[in-house]
Amino acid sequence: MKVLVLYDYPPSPGGLATQGDLLYKGLLEMGVDAHAVHFESAQEKEWYYRWFEPDVVVGIGYWGHTPQLVLHPQRYGVQPIPWLVADGYIANYQETLNALPFMLVTSNWVKKMYIRDGIDGDKIEVLPVGCDTDAFIPYNKDDQKILAVREALGISPDQLMILTVGGDAASKGAQEVMQALAIIDTKAPDWKYVCKVWPQPRTKLQNLADLEMATQLGIEKNVTYATNTISRNFMPYLIGACDIYAAPSRLEGFGMPQVEAGACGKPVIGIKAMGMLDTLIHGETAFMADVAQKIVVDQVMIGEESGYEDKHRVVFKEPRTVDYRANVHDIANYLMDLMTDGALREKMGKAARKHVVANFDYRVVAKRFVQIMNDKLGIR
Repeated sequence: MKVLVLYDYPPSPGGLATQGDLLYKGLLEMGVDAHAVHFESAQEKEWYYRWFEPDVVVGIGYWGHTPQLVLHPQRYGVQPIPWLVADGYIANYQETLNALPFMLVTSNWVKKMYIRDGIDGDKIEVLPVGCDTDAFIPYNKDDQKILAVREALGISPDQLMILTVGGDAASKGAQEVMQALAIIDTKAPDWKYVCKVWPQPRTKLQNLADLEMATQLGIEKNVTYATNTISRNFMPYLIGACDIYAAPSRLEGFGMPQVEAGACGKPVIGIKAMGMLDTLIHGETAFMADVAQKIVVDQVMIGEESGYEDKHRVVFKEPRTVDYRANVHDIANYLMDLMTDGALREKMGKAARKHVVANFDYRVVAKRFVQIMNDKLGIR
């Protein structure tokens, strides 16, 4: 089997790049003849098509990347199989995607979104995102590297550290977590809430709004926003430094940080919806808050990124859910349970680690990918 993997290569710290890079790594370790190339590098992709002659080109992205992941390899007679996430609504390329022998998506919820928006469900296979369980491992709380992370964040040894990681924190449910923390503040043990976000203009505006909420809630002294650029090498130690990973995300097609937190032996607080239904087990590896609100729209404005002219309006026949909000009181209760019971945190963390290793280790995912290629395309 010869596989060309298209993603953000060499990988940046982002989720899509990590998704592609771990598949590539897993294929190489299995002995599969594989190469990686940046999904937007037309010249380099063509170069691989000509001399490598791959059996299949697997491209990681979302439906808006169809021109780079599907149409480009098709132009050179190479079989593309995209591995896609969703962003709430699939606005274009249904005809192109339905013409493929099949496509891959990251969760059953993403599959439902593609079916809802016009993709043939019989042509959609679910392949979860891999996790490097050799890097994301449980660390002793007295480990020098863990202590150094906590000290740099201003977390004292006796404080509980609650962590959320994302491009921005609000989309990962940080505002709901802050509201929950405000409810239990006077009853809970000493705590600090750390939001690790990616530095970008949009994030700066969102950070200000989040910190304003923290001030209004009266918990601003216990909330820290870390906005430094970091590498994937640092992530296991950042997650390892926390006691609870909290991310009841508003939109989550898979939930890679939640899985990585589980690999680090951390209990997770999520939301009973979307991709987390595939990755978390309520009451065993995580606590999943009920959905309190669905954000519904009846139209959207899209543009060139979706293959349309600028400010193209799409009106839905039926309103679409584009965002979720977790129940704040559920989050508060689950936080209180975990913050006051160290044995429960340890028990759930061990169960989470076991679950991730068995189901989401990148080598397990690579084996599933190879099996799907065998079953669907007869490629060996």
